[in-house]
Amino acid sequence: MEKTWTDLGHVDSLKDPPLREVTLGTAVIAVSYREGKFGAVSNFCNHAGGPLGSGKLDDDYIICPWHNWKFHRVTGFGEPGFEEDRVPQFELKIENDHLYVNINPITPRQKAPHPPHPLARPVKRENGPLRVVGISTTVMDAKNPRYSTSEKLLQVAVDHAKDLGAQTMFIRLNDLKFRACEGYYSKSAFACTWPCSITQMDETDQLTQVYEALIHWADVVIVSTPIRWGAASSLYHKMIERMNCVQNQITINNKALIQNKVASFIITGGQDNVQDVAGHLLGFFAELGFVFPPFPFIAHTMGWDAEDMERNISYVEKSDGLKSGARDLVKRSMDMAKIILQHVPEEKIVRPGRKAQHLTVDKEE
Repeated sequence: MEKTWTDLGHVDSLKDPPLREVTLGTAVIAVSYREGKFGAVSNFCNHAGGPLGSGKLDDDYIICPWHNWKFHRVTGFGEPGFEEDRVPQFELKIENDHLYVNINPITPRQKAPHPPHPLARPVKRENGPLRVVGISTTVMDAKNPRYSTSEKLLQVAVDHAKDLGAQTMFIRLNDLKFRACEGYYSKSAFACTWPCSITQMDETDQLTQVYEALIHWADVVIVSTPIRWGAASSLYHKMIERMNCVQNQITINNKALIQNKVASFIITGGQDNVQDVAGHLLGFFAELGFVFPPFPFIAHTMGWDAEDMERNISYVEKSDGLKSGARDLVKRSMDMAKIILQHVPEEKIVRPGRKAQHLTVDKEE
C-alpha cells in the first residue's frame, strides 16, 4: 500500500505527555514516547474499542484505560502470553526534527479467538413450568449466622412457589464472593459491557449466578432486604451497582435484556422507612425492564422508636399474618407471570431515547 506521510509536529513537542491520541482523517492513532523512541499503534483496543491513547504506559506497554488490556506501544502485540492479540502498528520517521507517521498501518489487527461468555447467549425462555428465584440481600457473619426476618419470609415465599408447581432457586448474596462495581461506565458508556466487564475478566466472581438467574432463568424474582439506616442493605446496593451493565444495554444498544419478567419484594426492619425503600426497589427494577404484580411488596417494622430487636424477631417467627402475606405475594407474582407469558408480544420491546453517542469506527481496518 502506498505510504501517506503526515507531519505530527516537532519531536520535542511530542515527548510530554508520553502517550497521546492523535486523529488524522479516518485514522486514530496512539502515539507514545519512551527512552528516546517513538511508537504509534491503533488507538482502538481489541477488547471493547477503548481509547489506548488515553491510557497509561507500563514500561513499553500501553494499558487500555477501560479494562486494562495491554499492547506493546511500538509493535502493537499483546503483553506476554497474549501475543495473538495485536493492534495495528504505524510506521514512523523523523526528518528535520519533525515526526512523521504513515497513516496506512503496516500490520493488520489480529484478534485471538475468545469464546463468548456463557451469559452472552441469546435470551430465550425455555419451555417448562414457571421459575421463581428468591434473592436474599441480608448481611451477616457466615460462620455464625443469625436469624434474618427478611430471609425467613423470603424462604416462606419460595417454598410456597414450589408448592404451587414452580421451579425455584434461592440465592443468598451473603454466600457469594463478588467484586463491587468498579465504575467502567464512568470512563465511557461503552466501557460498561454485557456481560459485565468484571464477570468476563474474573472467573472467580460469583455474581454470575445472579446474572444467570435474572437474565436467562427466572420468570419471577423476589428480592428481600432488611432496612439499614433507612435504606436497603449494603449488599443489595453492591448487587444492583453491578446491574448497570444490564440497563446500559438499553442505553447503548437499544437492547432490553429483561422482558416479560415479574419482580416483587419483601422488606423488614426494626425501624420504619418502608415506603422509601420500596420506592427505590420498584424504581430500579422497573428501569431494568421488570413488571410488578398488584401490591408488589410486603413489609414489616416495629416502628421508629422500637429498639427491642429480640421482640421483633420473635414477632416475625410467630406471625401467621406475615407468612400468609409472603405466600400471597408469590402467588400474585406467579399469576402476573402467567398472564404475561400467555400474551408475549411477537416483537421484542425496544426503548427509545437516552442513547449514548456511538464510538468512532476504526476505519483503518
